[in-house]
Amino acid sequence: MDARCVTVGPLQENCYIVRRDGADRALVVDPGEEAERLIAAIEGLTIEAILLTHTHFDHVGAVAALARHTHAPVYCPKLEVPILQDINAYLFPGFGPFESYDPEETIEGGEQLTLAGIDIDVIFTPGHSPGHVSFSIVDELLLLDGDVLFQGSIGRFDLPGGDYPTLMQSIGTLLSTLPDETAVLPGHGPATTLGRERATNPFLHELAS
Repeated sequence: MDARCVTVGPLQENCYIVRRDGADRALVVDPGEEAERLIAAIEGLTIEAILLTHTHFDHVGAVAALARHTHAPVYCPKLEVPILQDINAYLFPGFGPFESYDPEETIEGGEQLTLAGIDIDVIFTPGHSPGHVSFSIVDELLLLDGDVLFQGSIGRFDLPGGDYPTLMQSIGTLLSTLPDETAVLPGHGPATTLGRERATNPFLHELAS
């Protein structure tokens, strides 16, 4: 599995370009900003879908431009479609403006997708945002978890729609259903594994088994 990270924007958001090794079909996960850089990074690839873990502006700022360039459908958490459709109403001061987008597909968690030859389980992981989802590629032990769990930290829960108990429940679901060897590709910062975070992340002590 080739999961290339392109870190974009002032908040250093991780956008991922995911494909089978050597394949010319790929997915883009959370294109946050710097559309021209992302378009250059996917040159020569056929993008079959653009997947969104959630719709905070730092994760969706380049969605419209990338969708227009690739003609790929956008998969958006159903609860957060109104945000993507009116993204400039949800910005922090000093950011944007961005282009809103009306997604072609919605996801809620529980779906099993096959895109670009990749089997993906969609897991509902709210707490950082109300409709947040994570994408588990089980046969590759790979998890794209947006802003749920980071190396040594967890997602913010003080933003509108965030909730600490819900976030911890979502993390607990990931830890209880996926192997410790699962690589975690987060929305910010370096990659990690579920096992490493279970053992060392100070925010997860209450989840320790």
